[in-house]
Amino acid sequence: MKRSDRNRIQVMDTTLRDGEQTPDVAYSPAEKLQLARLLLADLGVDRIEIASSRVSKGEREAARRITDWARKQRMLPRVEILGYCDGRSSADWIIGTGGRVFNLLLKGSERHCRGQLGMTPEQHRDAVAQTIRYARRKRLRVNPYLEDWSNGVRDSFDYVFSMVQTLRELGIQRIYLPDTLGILSPADVTRYVGLMTETWPDLDFEFHAHNDYGLSTANCLAAVQAGARGVHTSVNGMGERTGNTCLAEIVAALHDHTPFRTGVVESRLAFVSRLVETFSGKDVAANTPIVGRDVFTQTAGIHADGDAKGDLYASRLTPARFAQRRRYALGKLSGKASLDHNLKSLGIELRPENRELVLQRIIELGDRKHTVKTEDLPYIIADILKTPEEQRVRVVSYEVTVATGEAPRAQVELAYHRRAASASATGDGGYDAFMNALRQAARKLGLAVARLEDYRVRIPPGGRTAALVETLITWKSELYGEETFSTLGVDPDQLAAAVIATEKMLNALVSRAASSARVAKRGRRKAARA
Repeated sequence: MKRSDRNRIQVMDTTLRDGEQTPDVAYSPAEKLQLARLLLADLGVDRIEIASSRVSKGEREAARRITDWARKQRMLPRVEILGYCDGRSSADWIIGTGGRVFNLLLKGSERHCRGQLGMTPEQHRDAVAQTIRYARRKRLRVNPYLEDWSNGVRDSFDYVFSMVQTLRELGIQRIYLPDTLGILSPADVTRYVGLMTETWPDLDFEFHAHNDYGLSTANCLAAVQAGARGVHTSVNGMGERTGNTCLAEIVAALHDHTPFRTGVVESRLAFVSRLVETFSGKDVAANTPIVGRDVFTQTAGIHADGDAKGDLYASRLTPARFAQRRRYALGKLSGKASLDHNLKSLGIELRPENRELVLQRIIELGDRKHTVKTEDLPYIIADILKTPEEQRVRVVSYEVTVATGEAPRAQVELAYHRRAASASATGDGGYDAFMNALRQAARKLGLAVARLEDYRVRIPPGGRTAALVETLITWKSELYGEETFSTLGVDPDQLAAAVIATEKMLNALVSRAASSARVAKRGRRKAARA
């Protein structure tokens, strides 16, 4: 780090090491390689920590794949591996995987030194020096982690002072300060990180926060303002217990609330978040800042009205900044502006009296805890205005047969523009067979079919066999710019509910295609007049 570049904050992402300590999470070597590529080459974090030494054959294989790729891309100095104060063992393991950077875990508190290692501080410093000297002879760069530093600096600064002095004398330049148990407040961080940076202004300290009190982002802000040169993150805040500092949150906070800058590409944060969500199997809460599915959704009608009158409720956290888009929820809190935003996205215009009827129906459904999606609007409009032609595509009939020892089979008939087509197919399950047949029939009618992204079923509690089944299916299609959209089906039969949701998907695509065609036609007319 050049001393002249004081506003540049280094981001070391540890999704693939510390983040993998999330309960029930284990990435395959192929998944680790894919994430490493995205983090370094696409998202632009400065460095990544990819593994812990001496863990498993799978960990070794993943590390080898990543270092091989990084070497070819000339990114190997940006790949780091955690090792231990064990003389030669960790260093040899890292070298064997092709790594060049050794993140040395040592004790940052006297309590851990004596209680866990059974060593005096002098003995531990000697062991640290032995490990570092060997690693240096093997041409490894060493970055020490002062484990439990937050307790150590508070309870035994003399211990921390002696350890850092030893590291400095050994030629160490970058030192990691972990709040291992997430115990610090922003005021504590300001005090103790400031103590470190003032005592050793010639060293680069990086802060490694944990989120036990929900303060990791605020603590990282305090750390850089106190002189820390870097922060450690994980995608979606993955990590042990409550996790680590969320990458998206601290990047946005640094850019908006401090003079500091990072090299992270903000427009890729949501994409990488979704991929980690998929690989890890850990859902991201809908209200997670920056990357949550609901964070750019306006629910209150007054907010939608303000947006329509000059973005009165906008902030620096604009959806376009993160490659997302503003949405307007439809429910009991909706107003005319919320409805207008959604109608405009569909290319639908209504007379004021009809718009009021549709709005009342949306509010009524909201009172019954039903969420209305944009794609539901044509059906509500058709029901209220008695215009069944809005439902252009119909699943006229279907039959699904499932029997022991036989592949499920489905027969489907579709109708569109006074034309009909039918097809039959088999599948791995009843709905899979239905979709295979539906694609064939849709192809005959020239209809697009979206790709299924998620399938969720909800049955009200109570154990009633006749209870309604709610099936929510999430789709992706080029007609939606590769953004996901969802359709809902409700019926006492689970398959029938899925068929209803699928029929809605077909009509949503037809409506979107027609809307795009109208917009293009208006554009051509304007161009011709010009």
